[in-house]
Amino acid sequence: MILVFKHFFYKNYVGLSLWPFIFLKNDTLKKDKYLINHERIHLQQQKELLIIPFYILYISEWLLRSLYYFDSYKAYQNLSFEREAYINEKNLEYITERSTFSFIKYL
Repeated sequence: MILVFKHFFYKNYVGLSLWPFIFLKNDTLKKDKYLINHERIHLQQQKELLIIPFYILYISEWLLRSLYYFDSYKAYQNLSFEREAYINEKNLEYITERSTFSFIKYL
């Protein structure tokens, strides 16, 4: 389910997946097939990690990478979950061909 909350987002962020929802900054983003695919990859990651462990791993990795880079945005860009989603967002068949726990390849 896709929901729109324009005041929910910080700076350049336009989409967010929180199982089972995709939140977008504005209604026109519903037409952005690559953004929607990116967020669906995150939903798949959340599902395979049974949701709560996904958030624990995501935040833990972000904290470690923030300490490593001294830059929270660079840390975000280098998260294994984000790298998998960004690299594969233009492959609209990725969800169907993706192996379980594929984010591990991007650690």
